[in-house]
Amino acid sequence: MTEPAPTTLLLVDDEQSLREPLAEYLTRQGFRVQEAASAAAARSMLLGEMPDLVLLDIMMPGEDGLSLTRHLVEAHGLPVILLTAKGEPMDRIVGLEIGADDYVAKPFEPRELVARIRSVLRRSDRTAVPADEQQAYHFEGWTLDPLKRRLTDPDGTLIPISTAEFRLLRAFCDHPRQVLDRDRLLDMVQGREAQLFDRAVDNQVSRLRRKVEADTRNPHFIQTVRGGGYRFGCDVTRTAAQDAR
Repeated sequence: MTEPAPTTLLLVDDEQSLREPLAEYLTRQGFRVQEAASAAAARSMLLGEMPDLVLLDIMMPGEDGLSLTRHLVEAHGLPVILLTAKGEPMDRIVGLEIGADDYVAKPFEPRELVARIRSVLRRSDRTAVPADEQQAYHFEGWTLDPLKRRLTDPDGTLIPISTAEFRLLRAFCDHPRQVLDRDRLLDMVQGREAQLFDRAVDNQVSRLRRKVEADTRNPHFIQTVRGGGYRFGCDVTRTAAQDAR
């Protein structure tokens, strides 16, 4: 039998003294590691092979890690773990709000980082969707395919969507016309970080509305319920994902 290809990580950090030993350690853990010393170098590498996950330092000269994170999640839908300075909580909050999947504060224990990597990969693994959930969602001409992580509009145009936006939209599609409060939505989308960032869900809803609403000031799909949270205001049907168009 052919062995599966190793998981590819893109490690982006301008500190060579941290980047190279960490790359060696991750390689010993069975990962294939690509290295980039800047956001510009990382962008160039993305023109070739796509990694499975990006490890990204926030504080870098030139384009910073937060700007690159936005590009990674919005243009490519890649899982991102931020490597942050211990005393910069706002950077972590902003990073999670724009779609990063997790963060690890420096200095960190490499074994903890490996555990975080594997956890994020499990959450983002498209093949890990249970058989009874391998169905596409349809709402008023839109289609959300959970296997391919693809959102298409009524004209069939592919709409770029980040991992966090996908999880949020899927939560709404799983509970159409139900009021979902912020705590529940945060838990669905951010997991263990939910309780820390109360405003994160509002920012994610705003970004998702820009993707699906004709008028974000008068949303049709994602409706605000005063004092209650949000409600997905339309019916949702499901079909086998491979039959989705």
